[in-house]
Amino acid sequence: MGSLALSRVEVLDQPAPSIAGEVARIAREQLAPLAAGIDDGSVYPAEVLRAFGAVGAWGSHMPLEGPADLRCAIESMAAIGEVCGATAFMAWCQNTLVWYAANSTNLKLARRFGDAFSTGRVLGGTGLSNPMKSFFGIEKLKLKGKKVEGGYIVRGALPWVSNLGPDHYFGTIFEREDDQGTVMFLADCSDPAITLTPCKPFLAMDGTGTYGVQFRDVFVPDELILADPAAPFVKKIRAGFILLQAGMALGVIRDCINIMDEVDSPLGHINRYLPQQPVHFRELAAELEAETMALARDPYNEEETYWRKVIALRLRAGEAGVAAAHAAMLHCGARGYLKSHRAQRRLREAYFVAIVTPATKQLRKMLADA
Repeated sequence: MGSLALSRVEVLDQPAPSIAGEVARIAREQLAPLAAGIDDGSVYPAEVLRAFGAVGAWGSHMPLEGPADLRCAIESMAAIGEVCGATAFMAWCQNTLVWYAANSTNLKLARRFGDAFSTGRVLGGTGLSNPMKSFFGIEKLKLKGKKVEGGYIVRGALPWVSNLGPDHYFGTIFEREDDQGTVMFLADCSDPAITLTPCKPFLAMDGTGTYGVQFRDVFVPDELILADPAAPFVKKIRAGFILLQAGMALGVIRDCINIMDEVDSPLGHINRYLPQQPVHFRELAAELEAETMALARDPYNEEETYWRKVIALRLRAGEAGVAAAHAAMLHCGARGYLKSHRAQRRLREAYFVAIVTPATKQLRKMLADA
């Protein structure tokens, strides 16, 4: 396979199935009190992200002697998302960063960053929104790189990259100025030639460490190159990149069902007239989870039929999240319209799942082109 088959990080020497349970416990005990602050942007939960890493949340999907299995990572992310959709998004960012390093053909890079990323000792994200759009003809690449001795000089700007801070890393792609293809690399946010600029306030999820990133003639050494050329690498990691996002949707859907159940006693007599009931979403969630877990067993599958299934699943998951959050709002009625009620937060988070790259419209384009 040409990549480093890293062993799973055995932080607590516990079997993978128990990781999601530990993640759920931390989410209930440590994350839940912070959810409102993360939503309004007053909190970035760095310590909780590290706590998740300490119990193995970011290491379970690393390739083990060749194959990789994303099921535990997705289930852990869903457990986080059931408490806080914004943190589930940051979990996806961290998991994709691990996914990049673990699959890199640059073995020195994989050894240097594998444990650091997968334990949460070093946090970071993914800057593939623009590249993923560019590969499907939606945008042009915003970063350019010039080959120099020992690496590349990179310039340009990315408007939104999440789960960042001054000591974080993220993976992204530039286009070579000599028209010799694209290169994927790790960007080091501590580099003085990289500037992080806070974004304008979002509708939700402002505590996700999201910044605009400016590259001003940044020297990227060979030691930080994930893949050169990038295209074959992206084809290898693309299914995992998208499948991991299902964890965000599943978590939001689960809590929307919880919300509907919570108001059944006081409002069930009138809510029964609504067309969408919790039982419908339980059935839908179970179906989506079963399909997700089946696909997550084999993220390196190169068959086009598999790729189409991944795209279709991600599309359905995003749309189901919006539908579940919409139903939860209607079941809550006026009480869900209060800023203090999490139903309205879930609606805003669900819309994010539907518009984060690849967004609903891009997924539909990808299906049409596949």
